Amino acid sequence: MRRTTLIAALVMMVAGAAYAATKDNKVSVTGYIIDNACSAKFHDADGVKGHPKSCALMDGCVKSGYAVFSDGKYYKLDKTGNAKAHDIIKASSADKGIQVKVEGTLDGDTIKVSSISAVM
Repeated sequence: MRRTTLIAALVMMVAGAAYAATKDNKVSVTGYIIDNACSAKFHDADGVKGHPKSCALMDGCVKSGYAVFSDGKYYKLDKTGNAKAHDIIKASSADKGIQVKVEGTLDGDTIKVSSISAVM
């Protein structure tokens, strides 16, 4: 009886781990957008909010890609997200502190973006 219980518990643990490994890591985060080249300079929301739009649109900054700072953490954006973020930054009337909502799937520290929109 003990052996059967032990085997059943092991099977359930392995099945649970397999399910967790294949489960989608869907996320929805709201935060401030910043280019990856400048993100290392800022460690809090106030710094990121103060990052100028003009800098985020400079060639080197655009090429570095973008991230969203939310809840004390940076989430890098995938290629699709970078293109959409660039469009949002260009279209924004704000000079700094551009806030966005990003939805997608988390892969490490990168979001594979399914949608991104400006937050007013």
